[in-house]
This record gives sequence, structure tokens and C-alpha cells, in this order.
Amino acid sequence: MADVGRVLALDHGSTRVGVAVSDSLGLTAHPHSVIAAGAGLIEQIGTLVADLAVERIVVGLPVGLDGSEGAAAQEARRFAEEVRAATGLPTDLVDERYSTVIAERAMIEAGARRDRRRRSRDSVAAAVFLQSYLDGS
Repeated sequence: MADVGRVLALDHGSTRVGVAVSDSLGLTAHPHSVIAAGAGLIEQIGTLVADLAVERIVVGLPVGLDGSEGAAAQEARRFAEEVRAATGLPTDLVDERYSTVIAERAMIEAGARRDRRRRSRDSVAAAVFLQSYLDGS
């Protein structure tokens, strides 16, 4: 999936949204920030899209280990549609299974302290599934 332009990844949760972004060629993913869910969220995403010159958005789809979808997956689908409608950009859903676990392990291996891991976990998880998306897996 090389050369897709800059891609924004959103790891949607009930209280926080992890944000990651790719480089301008769409080759590598980088954690960006964590923003509060709630009022003003869509506007903040719109600002990020404009500021970062994003061409596509991916939203993590939380599916069970067996591939089943529950209430959180339905909420992610609703959120992705809201983001697509607000930005006008192509918006894809990507399987985010294991992304938080992988993010946590990577931060532990890097020596990140517990408070930093807590603050960064969602954006690092978004970078994990964004990189998988960029790699075409």
C-alpha cells in the first residue's frame, strides 16, 4: 500500500482517542497525540486533517479474538462514518486486535515508565495498526 499519501489513524475509545500519522509517502507510522473524546472531538480531528495534510483516515475496529463484533465495534463503525462525513476523506476500518498489547510491550521494552505508558498507550496503539495498514497486512 505504498505511496498512499499521509494517513491519520484514530484509536477510538469512550474517553480518549489515540492519534497516529504516517509520513507524507504513507510508508511509516508515528504516534502523534491523545485527544479527549466528547464535545469538540470531530472539530479537533478536522484541524489535524488540515494541519497535517491528511489524505486518508483509518479507524481501529475492535473485534474479538474470534473475529466477532460487539458494541465497541459498532461504535467504531459509527465514529468512522461520522469522521468520513465531516472530513470528506476516504475512511477505512482496520482490525486493531492486539495493537494495545503490542504497544504496551514496545513501551516497556523501550523503558517507558508506567505514567508515560498510560499517557501514550492509545497513540502508540494507533501507530501499531496504522503501520499494519500501511504494510498492507
